[in-house]
Amino acid sequence: MGEALQKELPFKIFYKIGETSRIVGVEPYVLRYWETEFPFLRPKKTKTGQRLYTKKDIETILLIKKMLYEERYTLEGVRQKLGNRLISCERVSKEDIIERVKSKLKEILKMLS
Repeated sequence: MGEALQKELPFKIFYKIGETSRIVGVEPYVLRYWETEFPFLRPKKTKTGQRLYTKKDIETILLIKKMLYEERYTLEGVRQKLGNRLISCERVSKEDIIERVKSKLKEILKMLS
């Protein structure tokens, strides 16, 4: 899912709710509803309240959609199955990102010296 998504999406850091809705194939009200049902789905919001989704958010939404519509999970089933897994992956991802940033900064410093 991740590689195919990378090829389809233009390079952006954030996607507005309308763009995200078109990409995943559900109406914006469904995305807003899923935010109330899934605590691990929390897009960033601007000062004016505009939702901003990342590619990771879109991958999560596609997974939720597949589980609900194709695999016929209940909302509670999706919460249980994805909740702990996504939260623990999120923690690992943040640590990995910090390490990658440190590594890249060290490379840049070497190039500048």
